[in-house]
Amino acid sequence: MNHEYFMRKAIELALKVPQYPFGAVIVKRETGEIIAEGFNQSALNPTFHGEMVAINHCAELPQPMDWSELDLYTTAEPCTMCQSAIQWTGISTVYFGTSIPYLKEHNWRQINIRAAEVIAQTSFRHTTIVGGILEAECNALFDKAPKGTFHKHS
Repeated sequence: MNHEYFMRKAIELALKVPQYPFGAVIVKRETGEIIAEGFNQSALNPTFHGEMVAINHCAELPQPMDWSELDLYTTAEPCTMCQSAIQWTGISTVYFGTSIPYLKEHNWRQINIRAAEVIAQTSFRHTTIVGGILEAECNALFDKAPKGTFHKHS
């Protein structure tokens, strides 16, 4: 799999909402086909994070689907809500760019629970998580973002 290619696709989606640069793609591992994508739409609904939008688009595809054959690429480490949703779907592998600690260090509001901890607490699934894919490019998205509701207010 070309991890950089898929992360660049997630970055392209994130640029649609530069104030909230969270983009995600879901890939069928066997074929390398992007079957669903999403970007942050929390202005419409606070739960519409990039990963959640991509998961919902994937769920709209013809069923049945074996979610364990899918990988998810996202510009930032999934928050607890998104990682929990990923666990429920059964997506096997998550690749991310920017980490939750990086976001917190740069004043982005985040729940202080790492995706790996959500995975560790999910006894009924085995999910692999890999961070640091195009990390510098993803970090730059968040560094350049105008101050929005995801940032702490001074």
